[in-house]
Amino acid sequence: MSGLMSGVVVQPRWLVSRPSSSSVNSSSHSNNGRFKIKMAVTSVDEKKKAYTLQKSEEAFNKAKELMPGGVNSPVRAFKSVGGQPIVFDSVKGSRMLDIDGNEYIDYVGSWGPAIIGHADDKVLSALAETMKKGTSFGAPCLLENVLAEMVISAVPSIEMVRFVNSGTEACMGVLRLARAFTGKEKVIKFEGCYHGHADPFLVKAGSGVATLGLPDSPGVPKAATSETLTSPYNDISTVEKLFEANKGSIAAIILEPVVGNAGFIPPTPDFLKALRQITKDNGALLIFDEVMTGFRLSYGGAQEYFGITPDLTTLGKVIGGGLPVGAYGGRRDIMEMVAPSGPMYQAGTLSGNPLAMTAGIHTLKRLQEPGSYDYLDKITSELIQGIVDAGKKAGHAICGGYIRGMFGFFFTDGPVYNFEDAKKSDTAKFGRFYRGMLEEGVYLAPSQFEAGFTSLAHTSEDIQQTIAAAEKVFRTI
Repeated sequence: MSGLMSGVVVQPRWLVSRPSSSSVNSSSHSNNGRFKIKMAVTSVDEKKKAYTLQKSEEAFNKAKELMPGGVNSPVRAFKSVGGQPIVFDSVKGSRMLDIDGNEYIDYVGSWGPAIIGHADDKVLSALAETMKKGTSFGAPCLLENVLAEMVISAVPSIEMVRFVNSGTEACMGVLRLARAFTGKEKVIKFEGCYHGHADPFLVKAGSGVATLGLPDSPGVPKAATSETLTSPYNDISTVEKLFEANKGSIAAIILEPVVGNAGFIPPTPDFLKALRQITKDNGALLIFDEVMTGFRLSYGGAQEYFGITPDLTTLGKVIGGGLPVGAYGGRRDIMEMVAPSGPMYQAGTLSGNPLAMTAGIHTLKRLQEPGSYDYLDKITSELIQGIVDAGKKAGHAICGGYIRGMFGFFFTDGPVYNFEDAKKSDTAKFGRFYRGMLEEGVYLAPSQFEAGFTSLAHTSEDIQQTIAAAEKVFRTI
């Protein structure tokens, strides 16, 4: 486990410590060893380009006539941070370029998949070769076997896996499977944890729902959520009470082992261990939604990092290398309930398509290289320590934390143990900070209630430039 675990996870505190000198040398990963990235640093004598989003504004105004809110996913509309949403043109490495020509250091990473950097040359080359054979078969392909073997060998809980096309689809499938296997219908989820937009999960779901300040969602029948029980995250006593009040009827507990959809919130000591025990004692299944944390906190995900093995796991993002993908897997006896092996039906035309499998295979190969997770640990530590220090120095209430390539910070003194704590954040101040960072060439998640992500393509220069930008913006908000 990471030497920084004591600063973020084991101890319930948020001001993290710097890594030891034994951390991997950043030069070994500079620019990911694959491509050169144009740095957005101007010389002293060079006049800084005026920041404008005119073309983005024109494109977004047109988009609002074509798509609900002008977007295909709500948080992209910038409702919680204000200002003009950005329309992007291209990505490479740690950088994104918008249609106005502005360049940004990216800490969203397509919401997690870009762990080796955007548009990696080897991944693109492999995709080009695969595309020559076709983009979708709607039938078995050998690449499914290859990626399945890689996932099974990496993730402790997975003995069999089923590929789907998104994290939402994976969570839909795993919930149905848990109910089918146990013969029970109730499920416990945690406030602020997001498991996709399927009806049963839109109960205190955090993420985009919280960002927009909406009720969980109209259009969801009461019957769809009547069997969904909720508890605050990091609160085992409430979980125990739920089991006591619903004896013999709870199929599963599902959670993000590290919350990423209410901001970055790690588990307190023994929380995951207690959940593992209470599910065993009550004949329920423990499900880790590792769509964000899978292959990001460690090669075996959060379950390897924390040493807690669930019964079932959902995956996405990283295992598709930037292409649409999802997966659910777990113990063989449970997974054999899935059709056609068993009676629990789930299907998908594009599931296991050759392009997503190819991108996933080559992304995971890159993560297997020695030092990958040490490097993520090093740069993310420097980033979050720098941002928190700069904020405190400027007199702001701020706390933050990280694990490997995942991080977050809140405009509150903290610590933050659950969604209620997160909601104490000064979201108006976050919006001002966010817009200021955009003008300084830094792209963060456009919501206080979303985690951020680093990649192997981020350099020490990227981190220092980001911290310098934060110092400047903190002085103005």
